[in-house]
Amino acid sequence: MTPVPAHAKAASLFDALLPLLFLILALVISLLFFGAEASYGPNQLVLMLASVLVLLIGLKNGQHWPALVKDIFAGMSIVITPCLILLTVGMLIALWIAAGIVPTLIYYGVRLMDPSWFYAAACLLCAIVSLSIGSSWTTAASVGVALMGTAAALGLSVEITAGAIISGAYFGDKMSPLSDTTNLAAAVVEVDLLVHVRHMIWTGAPALACALLLFLVVGVSSVVDAEAESLIQTLQFLEQNFTLGWYLLLPLLLLLALVVKKMPALPALLLASLAGAVFALLFQPQVFAAGSSMFLQVWFFCIYGFESMTGNVVLDELLSGGGAINMISTLWLILSAVFFGGAMEKTGLLQVLMGVILKMVSGPSSLITTTVLTCIGANIVMGDQYIAIVLPGRMYRAAFRQYKLAPVNLSRALEDSATVTSPLVPWNTCGAFMAATLGVATLDYLPYCFFNLVMPLISILYGMLDFRILPLAEETPANTSGQARV
Repeated sequence: MTPVPAHAKAASLFDALLPLLFLILALVISLLFFGAEASYGPNQLVLMLASVLVLLIGLKNGQHWPALVKDIFAGMSIVITPCLILLTVGMLIALWIAAGIVPTLIYYGVRLMDPSWFYAAACLLCAIVSLSIGSSWTTAASVGVALMGTAAALGLSVEITAGAIISGAYFGDKMSPLSDTTNLAAAVVEVDLLVHVRHMIWTGAPALACALLLFLVVGVSSVVDAEAESLIQTLQFLEQNFTLGWYLLLPLLLLLALVVKKMPALPALLLASLAGAVFALLFQPQVFAAGSSMFLQVWFFCIYGFESMTGNVVLDELLSGGGAINMISTLWLILSAVFFGGAMEKTGLLQVLMGVILKMVSGPSSLITTTVLTCIGANIVMGDQYIAIVLPGRMYRAAFRQYKLAPVNLSRALEDSATVTSPLVPWNTCGAFMAATLGVATLDYLPYCFFNLVMPLISILYGMLDFRILPLAEETPANTSGQARV
């Protein structure tokens, strides 16, 4: 953590708690007054007001405004790439709908998927894809969007489907050696990347098994609203309004191949979007309005999204969306949340809270539980999973050594909590992204993110039972070959 300047007065516990209490109260009021619309402006204003309160406390304690704001903005640079990815995903979704890629995936999904095991299959599919490419965001923006459309066409719950997609996507994000969070957790704690991944299998595999079982139970007991006749009609409308075929899935395969080859997510998504634009021009001329340039309309799709006009109400709802401009409120939410978290850190308020937390640690089990709860709290307060990994990772390294615990226990606890709970917070970068991409409010899909909810509990349980908790004597030397890259 960045130390507070020597000329500033140390913050008190009251200083640290005041912004948190204000934030919690204001967010509750925002939710009560605006409901599902709270994330489209009210929550952003709450976070900005809370940030102002934090800055005023910093000024009261003697910190200088120019240096304080400069440090906060420097810390916010961590979300520049995620914000650009979010805008690119908006373009990708619109172009992939226009190109017939998403309609093709929905078409085959409706034909092949059985509603009774759809949720479990969606979770497993996203787990495999995310494990292969190491990105929950890319998985949700590609396979996830198509699964959401398939679920709606089948008359299944989009909230449960979103929970299944996120559960699978975050299992892969947590377990893949290609994932940025996996590499980040290993690097912060200074453990070998592959040792870190192997240690996570002990908690990740049981959590995924629990999630799949729950999704099977929910699927078998679900009542499907869609009738056979309406499904046939949906398929017919897809056939009438889009050119469909296996070859339209080539941009998806391109995206997966680029990420597997370790191309960064942003250029990979841009290339996949470009492929979508080319496929739209080549194979879907019917989606373009007559009398206007097709190239200008592709440009319009990128900015404003795609609007389906098949005449089928269900399909038009499924196949309308995307566009960079429709991600603006999510960008505002992300920037507001990270600004608040940065202000809490740079004014020293976060350090005060962490100091109080560390005083409550009484042993190895308590330390693991505290680490998990701290990471969850950091996701809520700081609004970004990277910060929620880095700050507790720095804080608790000495404590794990003090209690004779190998650092790999810390790296696993970081991922068991910070990584997987990030999409459960509406104003967190991941929660905002998933809500915008899947079209379901964070609090609506939260109860069905079974993997994300079970994972921290398993981690805490292992600590209590002293199961698969490695002592310091069994510590693997830190990676010196550059494997654990950030």
